[in-house]
Amino acid sequence: MNQTLLIELLTEELPPKALAKLGAAFTAGIVNGLKSRDFLEADSVATSYASPRRLAVSITNVREVSPDKSIREKVLPVSVALDANGNGTPPLAKKLAALGFPDLTVAELERAADGKAESFFYTYTAPGSQLAAGAQAALTESCAKLPIPKLMSYQRPDGTTVQFVRPAHSLIALHGINILPLTLLGLTAGRTTLGHRFLTDGEPITIAHAENYAPSLILNASVIASNEERKERIRAQLLDKAGADQVLMPEALLDEVTALVEWPVVYECHFEEEFLAVPQECLILTMQTNQKYFALTDSEGKLRSRFLIVSNIETDTPEHIIGGNERVVRPRLSDAKFFFEQDKKKTLASRLPLLANVVYHNKLGTQAARTERVKSLAGAIAAKLNYDVALAERGALLAKADLLTDMVGEFPELQGIMGTYYARHDGEPEEVALAASEHYQPRFAGDSLPSTATGTAVALADKLETLVGIWAIGLAPTGDKDPFALRRHALGVLRMLLEKRLPLSIQGLLADAAAQFASVPGFKDPVADVTTFMLDRLRGILRERGFSPNEIEAVVAQNPDRLDDIVQRLEAVQAFAALPESASLAAANKRITNILKKNEEAVSQVAAGGVNVALLQDEAEKKLAAAVSRVQPEVDAAFAKGDFTSTLQTLAQLRDDVDGFFNDVMVMAEDVALRNNRLALLSSLHGMMNRVADISKLAA
Repeated sequence: MNQTLLIELLTEELPPKALAKLGAAFTAGIVNGLKSRDFLEADSVATSYASPRRLAVSITNVREVSPDKSIREKVLPVSVALDANGNGTPPLAKKLAALGFPDLTVAELERAADGKAESFFYTYTAPGSQLAAGAQAALTESCAKLPIPKLMSYQRPDGTTVQFVRPAHSLIALHGINILPLTLLGLTAGRTTLGHRFLTDGEPITIAHAENYAPSLILNASVIASNEERKERIRAQLLDKAGADQVLMPEALLDEVTALVEWPVVYECHFEEEFLAVPQECLILTMQTNQKYFALTDSEGKLRSRFLIVSNIETDTPEHIIGGNERVVRPRLSDAKFFFEQDKKKTLASRLPLLANVVYHNKLGTQAARTERVKSLAGAIAAKLNYDVALAERGALLAKADLLTDMVGEFPELQGIMGTYYARHDGEPEEVALAASEHYQPRFAGDSLPSTATGTAVALADKLETLVGIWAIGLAPTGDKDPFALRRHALGVLRMLLEKRLPLSIQGLLADAAAQFASVPGFKDPVADVTTFMLDRLRGILRERGFSPNEIEAVVAQNPDRLDDIVQRLEAVQAFAALPESASLAAANKRITNILKKNEEAVSQVAAGGVNVALLQDEAEKKLAAAVSRVQPEVDAAFAKGDFTSTLQTLAQLRDDVDGFFNDVMVMAEDVALRNNRLALLSSLHGMMNRVADISKLAA
């Protein structure tokens, strides 16, 4: 009979950051174990439960007995099973006995081809197995494969030593109303569990039926077993308590708090207004990181002096809970205030000499040496972009100075942010101050780019210095290992070049970066390798923007050195690819590319001289030459204006003439002059067709 299956493991408090993964793995392991043993129907639904003290799964429509199976068993090769007289041999008798069929005769066996030989087979029906056996195996397998951060060893009351993520206290295994006799970690399954640690009297809670698990815990045990349901309850309560204010609830914090409570209740707390004089990022971070509290801001994003906590206790008199949390947070905020006041007593500039005491990398020197490299590079970039060089160099010089402050020492996540506050306090120009935080941008996919010219120059310099320097000492990314985040740095550079349409040469930027390491012993110039690496990252960016692989290759295969117009080129290629003439011209371009490649020497000799009209013989080549001459000015004019779409679409006029040429003209004529003139014509056409992109890639 099919019933709902419930399995729950009650434990001590599980590690909060691992709870969601543990719950998912517990469920998946049991479900997969039962499915592989054919205990689940096609419409069986599994529900995962995970709370601080329990891992559980409920599965609907679980069979009590798995279906019978028809099994075709290979017995023995005929040559082994029969003697010279065709009678069964002792090995056959032994094999049949081992299979559980000692009385079978040779006549009852199936004789069939088995590769190049023949073998005996026997088909029989194996009866289904009981759920208890299948569930036991599935449970054991699931627990053995749990992603446990660190195993604990503990003793059971009988003195045996057990290893698990946390000590386990009880096990429930119900199929409908029936207990399955499962065992795990020295526990025998029953139907009782424990409720909330504080909101119940500690007496066992009985689960009468597997389907009643979640409702019974809510009603009788003050426990919301579902991790997702608790999370959404917390989210709803936070939003309700926030009122007109905005609640800051990063998903990671929400997940962690959800894993700390079984009956979440949100309370409102306050801290003294005087703390709001401290940069709000500091206060927010200490509340989130150290206390797991939720900060509130007004509609303009300014921090409020009230905050929200998630408690595991529901009470009509929460004053003690609120007061306790307010007392706990006060020293943390006081520390932040103290660090801020102390840091302001020294300027960022006065801290710079101390960077000489901070090692950046033993092969690349100190942070002071790195700062000088970034400063020089930022100045060079600013000069190329007509930005203020002095501001760029000053911004780069001070960008890492906040690493030496007490606040950043306590909260490394605030590096850059604090630099901006301290630079403003020191009276530095606003762009210099902003560069302290903006030079880290973009920090992640989708992050905003630097908003200022100085921030952009310093951000480019910082990332390029890292890329070139780290790559040069042999620490390029390998597989999924990228300890210095070079992929992220490359993507950051590419995004700035693309989205800000900066007229900068990739090769030039990398060469300038490499030049900063001239005094570093054993420096190996990695510019070529880094260029290839960046172009590969570029392909990924463009794919995310919706361009097809062929469209991307049409542009990137040309190894573009500037990216300020690459999106426009791609859009032009996209528009060209939609034309009915594109397929024919792309195929022709591919053919031309191959011909020219095979005749590079001849092409190099004749290309400069252009096409000799007097040597044109066939009507088809005369028509193509005339068409190229007619179209060339239009193509040049459109290209000069940056109108890449018109540049490519103009080429569509050539389709018939190009097709006619390849149909009627023998390019590789025996006459050398004639052949070279035709190659010159194709070279001219090829150059025009590939000014925007290599359209032959559209034929790939």
